[in-house]
Amino acid sequence: MHLIFFTHPNFLGHQSMPRFAKMLANGMEKRRHQVEIWSPKPYFFNLPFPNVFKKWFGYIDQYLIFPIQTRKKLKALEPDILFVLTDHALGPWVPLVAKRSHVIHCHDFLAQHSALGLIPENPTSWTGKQYQAYIRRGYSKGKNFISVSKKTQKDLHSFIKPALIESSVVYNGLNQSFDKKDIVIARKEFSDQTGLNLENGYLLHIGGNQWYKNRSGVVAVYDAWRNISKTSLPLILIGEKPDEKLTEKISQSKYKSEIYSFNKIQDNLISAAYSGASVFLFPSLAEGFGWPIAEAMACGCPVITTDEAPMTEVAGEEGFLIPKQPQDVIEVQAWAQNAAKTVEKIILLSPEERIGIVQSGLENAKRFDADLALDKIEHIYQSILQKHKNG
Repeated sequence: MHLIFFTHPNFLGHQSMPRFAKMLANGMEKRRHQVEIWSPKPYFFNLPFPNVFKKWFGYIDQYLIFPIQTRKKLKALEPDILFVLTDHALGPWVPLVAKRSHVIHCHDFLAQHSALGLIPENPTSWTGKQYQAYIRRGYSKGKNFISVSKKTQKDLHSFIKPALIESSVVYNGLNQSFDKKDIVIARKEFSDQTGLNLENGYLLHIGGNQWYKNRSGVVAVYDAWRNISKTSLPLILIGEKPDEKLTEKISQSKYKSEIYSFNKIQDNLISAAYSGASVFLFPSLAEGFGWPIAEAMACGCPVITTDEAPMTEVAGEEGFLIPKQPQDVIEVQAWAQNAAKTVEKIILLSPEERIGIVQSGLENAKRFDADLALDKIEHIYQSILQKHKNG
């Protein structure tokens, strides 16, 4: 196959989407397919103007310059090429290839739902609503879709009738670097990296500052657990530097001196961080998939996550599930106290019980094998090309 991947531009600074696109491209090249990657270049974005204009200049590069360049290149291409949009948020580019063989990968529709006022926790500005409508008009022209979870597929079908499209689900495949390390070695390795003494264990969360990651909820659960437990373990937050809201939440904690945040942990140490953790806290309010759940289990770490799809899809029966954090501030404390009981339950597991939990998690994580995911995606790509060829 000849595959052309449309990806987010590098100048936007995304992390998860480029990682996903790279996985697809490398995987298809490994399977001996011809691969090209097309994405906008920062012509206007790099102009020496104040940062307040950067976003708008980036839009010019993405939605004016790039389409013009793409239309010119399309004229010289043979018809039997599959165009792969690596994220449905690239919807404005779908009309460029809608009459050719194409497929659109869907990750989550949180921004789309927020723009429609369906997520009170994440209000959207007027311009944000127009932007999401622009994206939606674009991907609605698509005919073939691959979603990362059944929840994402369900959300897709709320925007486009299933009878009008070809719609598949392929769970994300994990990077090969996520594997279980000996817990003693992992804790020493991570201690050396952070300068902390973590030999007795720690609670771990990995994620960004997006509203749905609920990092403030992580701190609330940690505080509630420390209040009831005789065990004193630190909380480690890995990801983006805490924003103003999270910084304030930490500063109000009675245990703030034992809450540590790291935003420059090398990728090759993340497995050690997972492997050495006593428990992984992931009380997300929403997700498209929930990578860290599978990553933690693949590294032998027990996981506490939200009893909502798609977290339940990824965690399966091997995760410790807690209710979604309520919106009412008054109810959050009771929620955190109940979640803290689950944390304590894991902390007090006997060695034999923990081995059982770890083994179950490792088995569950096998569902998210990268090669398995790529094999399924390859088959779908081939089917789309064949169907288009047959008319």
